[in-house]
Amino acid sequence: MRPRSPVDRLILALDVPTVAEARAVVAETEGDVGVYKVGLELIYAGGVEFARELAASGKRVFLDGKLHDIDNTVAGAVRSILSVGATFLTLHAYPKTMAAAVAARGDAPLALLAVTVLTAFNDADLSEAGYRAGVAETVAMRAAQAKAAGVEGIVCSPREVGALRALVGPDVLLVTPGVRPAGSAAGDQKRVATPADAIRSGADMIVVGRPILGAPDRRAAARAIVAELAGA
Repeated sequence: MRPRSPVDRLILALDVPTVAEARAVVAETEGDVGVYKVGLELIYAGGVEFARELAASGKRVFLDGKLHDIDNTVAGAVRSILSVGATFLTLHAYPKTMAAAVAARGDAPLALLAVTVLTAFNDADLSEAGYRAGVAETVAMRAAQAKAAGVEGIVCSPREVGALRALVGPDVLLVTPGVRPAGSAAGDQKRVATPADAIRSGADMIVVGRPILGAPDRRAAARAIVAELAGA
């Protein structure tokens, strides 16, 4: 499941409202993207069946479900998701959530990725939500718990990836959203970096959405990012 080429490092977020549009994005970028991410917006618009379709066609699928619930519900969801054929599945990095998912997944070829702190959050957001620790401390704590739980990877912002690589070692997959090519608008993301900087800091894979989806030539935009990854 580890990336073997610069193309494999690029995850394209299909953050679009319909399966028809998602299918068009895939057609426009096929061969220049390593993994397609199906997130909450698309999941609730037929995205699970579309993810199944992508996986059946041989594409690697990142199902961004961000699971978090009572143990029994998380376990049941993971068992249902196994039939989709996705390569990656996200869940929030809470110890009981991760333990339930790992147990339910068993030996199936599904990589579990634990989300630490969303890239749209900063220290003030965590404080407002009632957390005593800031982003860096919370991310480090959750990453250590994720490694102990036995998940395959961790989702964090590019700002923390260097510290986490030192913390979790070389075998844990580090996936970074909040990646923006130089000159791109940050949008609602608060902890961002360029593709090259993310890889140099220790990321294995990056998630990019709007800089490709909003480009006049989506294939050219994807290729430019892959070229930057190759140079890093």
